[in-house]
Amino acid sequence: MMILNPVNTQTLDFGWTLFADNLEAAPTALRERLACGISASVPGEAAVDLLNAGLIPDPFDADNEVAVQWIGDIDWRYECRFDWHDDGAIRHDLVALGIDTIATLTLNGQLVDAVENAFRTYRWDVRGMLRDGENLLTVRFRSPVAVTDELEHRRGFYPHAERFAFNQIRKPAYGFGWDWGIAVPSAGIIQPIAIESWSGVRVYDIRPLVDVELADVGKADCGTLDIAGSIERADTGRVTDMMHPYADKMPVDLDICVDHGDTHIEQRITVPADRTTFRIRLDVNQPDLWWPIGYGGQPLYDISVTPVALHSDDYSIGWHGRIGFRSVRANTSIDELGRPFQLIVNGQPIHVRGYNWIPASVFVSQVTADDYKRLMRDLIESNTNMLRIWGGGIYESDDLYELADEQGMLIWQDFMFACAMYPEEVDMVAQVEDEAREQIVRLSSHPSLVIWNGSNENYVAYAQWDDYRQGLRDEDRAPDAYGGREKPWGELYYDTVIPKLLNQLDPTRLYLPSSPMSFNKHAAQSSDVDGTIHIWDVWNSADYRKYADYTPRFADEFGYQGPPAWSTLTRVVHDKVMDPFSPQMLAHQKANLGNYKIARGMRSHLTPGSFDDMDWSAQGGARWLIDTDRWDNIEDWHWAAQLQQAQAVRFAIAHMRSLEPVNAGILIWQINDDWPVISWSAVDYDGHRKPLWYASKRAYAPYFATIQQSVSETRLAAAWPGIKPEPDGISLHVVNDGMTSVDGTWSLRRTMLDGTVLAEADLTCAVGAHDAVHVEIPDTVAQFDDVSNEIIVADFFNGDGSASLTFDRVIYDPVDVIDQRLHSDAIETTIEASANADGYLLSVRATSYVRDLFCMVDKVCDTASVDDGMISLLAGEELVLHICSPVVDAPDRFTAPNVLRSANDLRHR
Repeated sequence: MMILNPVNTQTLDFGWTLFADNLEAAPTALRERLACGISASVPGEAAVDLLNAGLIPDPFDADNEVAVQWIGDIDWRYECRFDWHDDGAIRHDLVALGIDTIATLTLNGQLVDAVENAFRTYRWDVRGMLRDGENLLTVRFRSPVAVTDELEHRRGFYPHAERFAFNQIRKPAYGFGWDWGIAVPSAGIIQPIAIESWSGVRVYDIRPLVDVELADVGKADCGTLDIAGSIERADTGRVTDMMHPYADKMPVDLDICVDHGDTHIEQRITVPADRTTFRIRLDVNQPDLWWPIGYGGQPLYDISVTPVALHSDDYSIGWHGRIGFRSVRANTSIDELGRPFQLIVNGQPIHVRGYNWIPASVFVSQVTADDYKRLMRDLIESNTNMLRIWGGGIYESDDLYELADEQGMLIWQDFMFACAMYPEEVDMVAQVEDEAREQIVRLSSHPSLVIWNGSNENYVAYAQWDDYRQGLRDEDRAPDAYGGREKPWGELYYDTVIPKLLNQLDPTRLYLPSSPMSFNKHAAQSSDVDGTIHIWDVWNSADYRKYADYTPRFADEFGYQGPPAWSTLTRVVHDKVMDPFSPQMLAHQKANLGNYKIARGMRSHLTPGSFDDMDWSAQGGARWLIDTDRWDNIEDWHWAAQLQQAQAVRFAIAHMRSLEPVNAGILIWQINDDWPVISWSAVDYDGHRKPLWYASKRAYAPYFATIQQSVSETRLAAAWPGIKPEPDGISLHVVNDGMTSVDGTWSLRRTMLDGTVLAEADLTCAVGAHDAVHVEIPDTVAQFDDVSNEIIVADFFNGDGSASLTFDRVIYDPVDVIDQRLHSDAIETTIEASANADGYLLSVRATSYVRDLFCMVDKVCDTASVDDGMISLLAGEELVLHICSPVVDAPDRFTAPNVLRSANDLRHR
C-alpha cells in the first residue's frame, strides 16, 4: 500500500456528501433524502453513512440484514468540496489508498480515471485539473450486485460459494456474505484519499529482500540485503532549462541507510538520467536473526531511501521501512507416510500453532489500529506463532504486518481468491497482475511473512467438490469456444501469473498454489498424509472423535462452532422466547443447518443419544425431534454450545500434537468474527474470549503433554498390513516445542472424583528441545474399575523433585461429560475487590472434581474480562481468578450459577 507523505499532503477526510444515482432501487421513503444527499465519512462505506444518518437500522441487530439488502443495488455517488491552494510544488497527485470497487472519478468535471479493483491503490497527476480555491471531487460507484450479475450473464457462470457472484470482480468476497458473515455488499472509499504535492523525486516500489548465509542452525555468518526500487521525477512543465534542479531526465542521487544496534551502513547511489529503477546489494556481517515468537528475538533493521535535495524547495518523497534477517524454507520430501509440509526458519524446524484470520469487521473502513493491537494480543497470549490471512478477505492493513514483525507472529498470506472458479479473460488477468504485483512489493519488507498462498480451496474445489468442475462447461457457448479445452477456471493465476511475479519480485518466500495442497498431482488435494489439509467432515458430517482418524501433516483449517459471549449474543438477538431455533437466533447463524449441527454434535458428549440418530429427513429440512435435545434454559444451551466448541477443538489439537513431529502445523479456523454471530471464532466480535480461546491457549503451550488412547507394540505387530488396529492402552505423549531440554518425572495417579487415590506410578521422562516422547502408561494406572467415577492425573516434577511450571497438569477423562458422575454443587466461592482496584478476585474451592470451570464475566459487566478459564480442579484444590472490571453493584453476581459455569452443570441439567 502507498504510504501518504506526511509533508505537503492534504487529506480529503471531510466535506463529503453521499447521493443515490438510481433512486428507483432505494426504498420509497428514503428517495428524497438520498437525492439531496447525506453527510458521508471518508474512509467509509455507504452502509456506515446510512447508519450514522439514522436512515437504516443496525444491520447487525435482530434480522435487519434483510432490510438493508437494497444498499448493494444502489449506484452511489460521493462528492467532496474542498479548498486547495498551490504551494509551489511541481506535482499535485490525487492518491487513493482504497476504493471499493467499480468507480469513476472526476475532478471539477474532468475525468480522472475509472477503477475496478478494491485491492489496489491509485495515483493520478491532477495538477491540470485542480483550481485555486474550491474544487469538486466526485466518485461514482456502480452497484456491486448489478455489476456481478451483468458480468455473470456476459461471461457465463463460474461456480462460487454463497449467493452472489463475487468471483466476477476484484472485491473482497466476504462482504457478499459467508457461512460466518453477514451479506452487506456496499461501496465506498475505504481507505484515505488525498492530494499529495511534491517536487524533485518520488521513491516508490521498494523491495528490500534478505538472504542469510547460515553457519549453523540459528547462526548467520553473513546477511545480504538486496534493495530494488523505482523513482519518479516530477516533470518541470513550463521549465525548459535542463540544468534546472527539477528537470526531467536528470541523474538522481539516493542515500541508502541501514540501522540496527551497532550496525550503521550509509551508501549513496546515482540513478542515471535515462533510468527510473535502481538496485543495490549490501552485505551485513553476522546479522542478528529474526525469529518466530518462542524461538528467539525479533530484531528489526531500519532502512531509509532518501533522495538528495537539489534545491531549497525540494519536496521529494523518500521511503522508510524495517526488515528482519531470516531464512525460510520447507521440507516437503517424501517420507514413509507421504509428503510433509514442515516450515524451517533459520535452519530450525518450527512447529506451527495458530489461527486463520478473517477481516476484523465487515465494514473494513471502521477497523482501527487499536483493533489490530487487541487481536494481536489475543494471538500472542494464546501461544500462537502463525496467522493465516484467508483469501476471501483483504490484504491487511500495514498495522497488522508491523505488529507481526515486532512480536514474531509468522504470516501465511493468501492471495484474494477463495472457494470459487475465476474467469481468465484478458481484463481480469490484467487486474490480477497489477494487484498481485502491488501487494508483493508492498509486503516484501516484512520478515513475518513467510508463506504466499495462491488461493483458498480452489484446487480441492476443482478436483473434488460436486458441481464445481462440471459447472465449468458452458453449454451456452459454441463447442469450440475454448479451442476444445475445458473452460478456464483460474488456474492461470495460481500456476502461472502469481508464481511468475513472485519469481521476479520476491523469490525469498515459500509459495503454495492453494490451500489445502498435497504437492502431489496423483493424490487428493486434501490428503491428510500429504502436504496441508482442511478437515471439515468433523462439524459438517462427523462426530469430533473423527479427528483421531487423521494423521495431518499440516492442518491449516479445522474448527467447530459455538455462540459468542452471552452479552454479545443478547445485544443483537431479542426473540421474545429465545431458543436455538428462534428467528433472530438463526439470523445470526450463517452456516447451513448450523444450530442443528451443534445439537447433533452434542450427542453422546453432553446430551443423550448418538451422533447419527437425528432425523434429517423431515419435510422442509432438519427437525429437532428428540425431546432430550431440547433445552428448557437457553443459558444452559449457550454454555453447552460454547463448551462443546472448546472440547472438540481441544480434542483435535491434543491428537495432532501427539503426532509430532509427523504433524508440523495446526491452524484453527478462526480467531475472530466480522460481526456478532454464532461461528467458529475463538474471540467474538465484541472482543470476548470464548472458552475455545482458553482451551487452545493450554493446548498450544510450547511444553505440552496429553494422554491418548494407543496401540501396543504387540497388537501393532499382529495387525494386518494397512489395517489400523483398535487401541488397547493409553500413553502419555510429551511434546517439547521449547528451546531447552526437560528432564524429570511424571507422577501419575488414578483417582476417584472425590480425590481418593486408587493407583499410582512414576514415569521418568527426558525430552529434548523440539522433540517428543511417548510413554505407555502401566496397566495398574490405566485399567479403570469404574470409568464414570475415575480419572487419571499426571503432574510433572523437575529432576530435583520440585514442582514444575513447565508442563501443565494432564487430566484424562475416560468418558464424556454425560457419562461421568460429576457433582453439580462441587464448588465453594468467595469474592473480594482486588488490591489494585482494577476488579475482583474470585476464589474457588472444589469439594469434588470440577471439569472445565469457566466464568462468564460479561453477564455481569459487558466490558469485564477474566485472566483464565477452562480449568479443571481436583477435590480439595483452590484457585483464584482475577476479574478485570469496573465497579459493579453486586460483585457476588460473578459467583452466580449462571455465570460461574462448569461441565458439572450440564451433567444434571
